Amino acid sequence: MATHLSYGRRDFLKDSVRSVSKTAQEFAKQTDAAPTQAPPPIRTDWLRPPGAVDDALFLERCTKCSDCIKACPPGAIVAHAHDGTPVIFADQSPCLLCEDFPCIAACATEALVPVDGVGDVRMGIAAISHRLCTAGQGCHACVSKCPTNALAMDFESLRLMIVPEACVGCGMCELVCKTVNDHVAIRVTPARQLARIDR
Repeated sequence: MATHLSYGRRDFLKDSVRSVSKTAQEFAKQTDAAPTQAPPPIRTDWLRPPGAVDDALFLERCTKCSDCIKACPPGAIVAHAHDGTPVIFADQSPCLLCEDFPCIAACATEALVPVDGVGDVRMGIAAISHRLCTAGQGCHACVSKCPTNALAMDFESLRLMIVPEACVGCGMCELVCKTVNDHVAIRVTPARQLARIDR
């Protein structure tokens, strides 16, 4: 009888060890097979703050001190995750074109240079996808929020129009469109990308 009990315990222990080992192996297989999540793609649709010099010169002058970021009242300027330079993501927090441009005043290296007024800011220019735009169905939200009157409704064609000379690329229209529509129909092309197109 004692031998039988002893055998049973040994058998139980062997089975337990086998079971734990098998579970560990299965877990390891699942862990190895589980797809690793790729990091989110680095965004390239960012804008430089108001007064930014040409991007090549900007990268020479900018020390990534974050002074302009700290000085931005609405918190629109953030450090880019890739290189730490100051950028604005229009669809998250557009530039509010502060009257005294505290971001420019905070820059000691002339990566951001003074502008005579709001009309001299050139962060980019808005572009409309008329296929996605719902202006013809009565949406004019971006027109009423544009701080430079760069957007207007053409009631003959029932299309939204951009006045390029008045657009400073602040991104307010992009955020408004994202807020009120299912599809964003208006986006700001950053100034550095416009420079490439012009060439």
